[in-house]
Amino acid sequence: MTNLGPVSADLMIHASWIVTAADDQVVHKNACLVIAEGKIIDIADSHSASTRYKTSSVLNLPGHALMPGLINIHGHAAMALFRGIADDLSLHTWLEQYIWPMESKWVSEQFVYQGTQLAIAEMISSGTTCFADMYFFPDASARAATEAGIRVQLASPVIDFPNPWSSSAEDAIKKTSRLHDEWRHNTLVSTAFGPHAPYSLSDEPLKKIVMLSELLDIPVHMHIHETSFEVEDALRTSGQRPLARLSDLGLLSPRLVCVHATQLTDDEIALLSSTGVTVAHCPESNLKLASGFCPVDKLTRAGVNVGLGTDGAASNNDLDMFSEMRTAALLAKAVSGDARALPAYKALQMATIHGARALGLDRLTGTLEPGKHADVIAVKLDELNSVPVHNPVSQLVYSTKSSQVKHVWVNGRQLLDNGELTTLNKQTLLETAQQWQQSLETLK
Repeated sequence: MTNLGPVSADLMIHASWIVTAADDQVVHKNACLVIAEGKIIDIADSHSASTRYKTSSVLNLPGHALMPGLINIHGHAAMALFRGIADDLSLHTWLEQYIWPMESKWVSEQFVYQGTQLAIAEMISSGTTCFADMYFFPDASARAATEAGIRVQLASPVIDFPNPWSSSAEDAIKKTSRLHDEWRHNTLVSTAFGPHAPYSLSDEPLKKIVMLSELLDIPVHMHIHETSFEVEDALRTSGQRPLARLSDLGLLSPRLVCVHATQLTDDEIALLSSTGVTVAHCPESNLKLASGFCPVDKLTRAGVNVGLGTDGAASNNDLDMFSEMRTAALLAKAVSGDARALPAYKALQMATIHGARALGLDRLTGTLEPGKHADVIAVKLDELNSVPVHNPVSQLVYSTKSSQVKHVWVNGRQLLDNGELTTLNKQTLLETAQQWQQSLETLK
């Protein structure tokens, strides 16, 4: 047999641990991740990889763990510019008296583009490689994301009343359909419908969204059962809980991402499971707004796919998925009264492959496996707060700070190099944020 020699690769990354986030829970020690043409082609022990592959780009990262990039399945990226401007308020006061008036006054294509750039820089720096964005002017978000090189799903907002982006729900649905046509061939951008909430949309637009989401085979993101007030108000006005109404309208399906879900009965959990709905768990935003507790342990035991989101920086107040992952794991234990609830590996999967499944992107990303796109982060674990490393997965979930993310790749392209952004200018972003702060101060 002819010896063809080493196989060419674009990049080889040697690390102390490779955490794949796959269901087999395998953690490779002293291993090498091999990347070619933007995809993972192999995971092998470092010695054999060095003999089987050749490349001029080799990165040695002792004391680091490689893992899939984190996937933030719910947020409003541009709202990073509203960070800290309306804190310590209930959800409906926060929305109706502060956020919606500010959006009416300030939100524009430029606001969204620059706010999304700021959010993307924060997300890349803290290990996020893919995010879902439910916000106005989604074209501006797509432009910011593609320029920065990060993966995004645009969950374009649909709401009955006029807003800075659309004049009506019908207008928003038309714009979302056009957006899908414009971006469907882009490798970094996918699209979804983002009906805001049951209380802000009438039946006819929701029926049309059901039909179009099936036709286009794209997800639907919606705030559902976020607070007890939402559920009680629906019961008063219609006699139905919101999920029952959405079920009657045909909205419950594997395409639906049910955001927040803090108010669920056992029967509703069974309904979500039987219809294949994903829940987007936003633990820190829920805590800050006192919205309630998502029953994560019950949901996962019922077989419901649960992913993690930060929500917007105006209600969190950061976009740190490592913090979110730790809070989710701890909160699940406290809410269920069971320390075994949401163990570390499952929490890590919620922030990776479960999020990819929620967005319909699990064939592309979410795990480190040959054939998938190289959406990878390198986390430095040999720090005082994360040694000794008896279990790298436990350290990643319970001990690690997002500042320990040192390198980030999306599609094999490096977006963070030893903690430094490579596709965005940090100083420019800081100056732009300062300019927006001065403008927004006029509100006070």
